Amino acid sequence: MKKTIFIVTLVLLVSSCTMSYKFNGASIDYDLTKTMMISDFPNQAPLVYPPLEQRFNEELKDLFTRSTRLQFVNQNGDMEMEGEIVGYELTPLAVQEDSFASETRLTLTVRMRFRNNKAQGQDKEETIKAYRNFPADKMIDEVQDQLIAELVKEITDQIFNTTMSNW
Repeated sequence: MKKTIFIVTLVLLVSSCTMSYKFNGASIDYDLTKTMMISDFPNQAPLVYPPLEQRFNEELKDLFTRSTRLQFVNQNGDMEMEGEIVGYELTPLAVQEDSFASETRLTLTVRMRFRNNKAQGQDKEETIKAYRNFPADKMIDEVQDQLIAELVKEITDQIFNTTMSNW
């Protein structure tokens, strides 16, 4: 009987004492920083894929909404971010003996400028690239949506980690 009571007590104790950690990389002083302005990143790449601009902007804003408690404003934010999509390129790779490429690389390049109006020395300006290879026997139309989803996720994650973490 004592063993049963001990086990029940232990289970109740363990289940009532839980800790929660969130490892999103953000290190924001919410007492100092409360608002953020993210301007839309226009697509200025020489080769334009029309849905890319909207998809990128939505994913970037969604990431900051999910991962921070910052309020979004249209101007004069405590933190401000702007930039542009500057590259969307297809490059043939791995040329075979018949002079045809066996793979093609899709590269996405984004230029980002970040300003922290509440903390000096945290401003950043970076050009971030991500790429994915796909078989050259596939048309870009077949793989483009999946590759864009992967590239946008990678670049928005890099932007978030660059701007919100002070490791």
